[in-house]
Amino acid sequence: MTAATTSGATERADRADGPGETGGPGAPGVRGPAAVDPFDQDDLPTAEGATGTLLRSLLSPHRARVARLALILLVQQATVQAGPLLVAFAIDRGVPAFRDRDYGPLIAVAIAYALCSLGAGLFQYLFINVSGRLNQDVLLDLRGRIFRHSQALSVDFHERYTSGRLISRSTTDVESLRELLEEGLQELINVVLAFVYISVMLLWLDLGLGGVAIASFVPLYLLIRLYRRRAGMIYSERSTAMAGVIVKFTETLNGIRPVRAFRRERANDEAFRALNEHHGRSNGDTLIEMARYVVGSRLVANTTVAGIVLWGAYRVADGTLALGVLAASVLYLRRLFDPIDRLAMFLNSYESAAASLKKIAGLLAQTPTVPEAVGPRELPPRRSGLPGRAVVFEGVRFAYRTGGEVLPRFDLDIPAGRTVAVVGSTGAGKSTLAKLLARFYDPTEGRVLLDGVDIRELATPELRRGVVMVTQEAFLFSGTVAENIAIGRPDATREEIESAAKAIGAHDFISGLPDGYDTDVRKRGGRISAGQRQLVAFARALLADPSVLILDEATSSLDIPGERAVQRAMDTVLRGRTAVVIAHRLSTVEVADRVLVMERGRIVEDGTPAELIAGTGRFADLHKAWRDSLV
Repeated sequence: MTAATTSGATERADRADGPGETGGPGAPGVRGPAAVDPFDQDDLPTAEGATGTLLRSLLSPHRARVARLALILLVQQATVQAGPLLVAFAIDRGVPAFRDRDYGPLIAVAIAYALCSLGAGLFQYLFINVSGRLNQDVLLDLRGRIFRHSQALSVDFHERYTSGRLISRSTTDVESLRELLEEGLQELINVVLAFVYISVMLLWLDLGLGGVAIASFVPLYLLIRLYRRRAGMIYSERSTAMAGVIVKFTETLNGIRPVRAFRRERANDEAFRALNEHHGRSNGDTLIEMARYVVGSRLVANTTVAGIVLWGAYRVADGTLALGVLAASVLYLRRLFDPIDRLAMFLNSYESAAASLKKIAGLLAQTPTVPEAVGPRELPPRRSGLPGRAVVFEGVRFAYRTGGEVLPRFDLDIPAGRTVAVVGSTGAGKSTLAKLLARFYDPTEGRVLLDGVDIRELATPELRRGVVMVTQEAFLFSGTVAENIAIGRPDATREEIESAAKAIGAHDFISGLPDGYDTDVRKRGGRISAGQRQLVAFARALLADPSVLILDEATSSLDIPGERAVQRAMDTVLRGRTAVVIAHRLSTVEVADRVLVMERGRIVEDGTPAELIAGTGRFADLHKAWRDSLV
């Protein structure tokens, strides 16, 4: 079982002692005014050229299909662009021959034109068929990369980069790339090929007309450059605006209970309307830029065609130019300039996809701050009769990346099989200690040892089998109760699952559910109570059979009956294991062999519960206040 799975740590960036309380991400007012966290922006930093590298890596497994598509388009454009040349031949050769009762040239032209039309349609069908499959494979690969990479990134990334932005990357941004691949890319290639074919044909038909036509490409090129420069910024802003809408939407729905409890509907509606209007304005800006480009390009195209027609007509009348050549030249120009509007649509798709691909590349460029071990070691065999393992914090210092130091220097030795409770005020460093042991973070300095082995030297599966964390959220996934219990041991039999539930005391309530162990707990386990979710989490931990168990405020959100049920489960699941219990409620401390009181990242009291209660220190005061509250 992964510690991340049992804790649901990625769902809470505002944990006490976590980043929000100690200068990490989410801590208001902690960073200096000049500090800029790139995670506050929608665009994550990435290396120059990362977008192109990502695109090449997506297409490189499909090089053969890409080459086949290029060949299909080359042949298809050749069949399409043969039409005006056949028209010129018909006017200059076929019609005069027809007047002399020689029907062969016109019949040959008609057959050739029909074959070219048929060939163009056939190759277009082949292109759509091959490109459609290629596009789907590329998009599936990209979505899979985003999902796998997001899971591989460390917990601190997810505490700083919202889930709404991740959803935007894998939906809106991938959709932008789909539009480019399915609709825009063929248009661009066709325009480029048409430019090459038509330029050659115009120059071959008549050097003067061809030179004028090619000269008109210069202002078109300048218009495209201006459009791309302006549209690139606008589309990046539009993508950011869309991500803001998704973030607000998911944040509101995930927090629907406090929204309703504190009547935040109107305030949220105002905030959402502002974000939505921002997105609408950015969409409007893209349309304005496209309109400017279309007007300018049409002006250049129409002026060029009119000029060539007038000059060509004069030369036809003068006898220096054949009528068929003029007709073919005009047809070629119309074929070249007609796609200008569609080229604008491609540029729209391209700029949108480029902005989205840059954001995706920035996400995929992030590396885990808790890397996999190079040449991983294995834990030594458990000593006979001791299911737990010794835990040592050796000279550990730790600071969150965007805040101050949480643990100035921390040393702790927990013998195998002992239960240690950690108490202290909010921000004392309790949960940070638990996260270091679960290796959600690595120490800034020092080592965390498990039976003498630095946990950074352990392979992740080895560590997750040995160390499991259970928190107060007791996060459950959509699915059955049995599936949620078996997360740490997917190969567990139904008998083993039920045995774990019985040992914890969860069997009776599970059996009472509509479908027993096959009951779907729905989103986040919302179908069952908080206490029942916690019992399921303990059954999950017991089935996983870890050497070290971390309980992070496992009873703080429960009522008295729920707390008592969970405490009975704790007695079962902690038996014989090494355990670290982060406690706010002092009733939880009663199960511990040893209690640590922390302040500002340091241990200020250390002893058995009885010794500290009998003393005159901070724990004794806390215990007395807690006892008085029960009266």
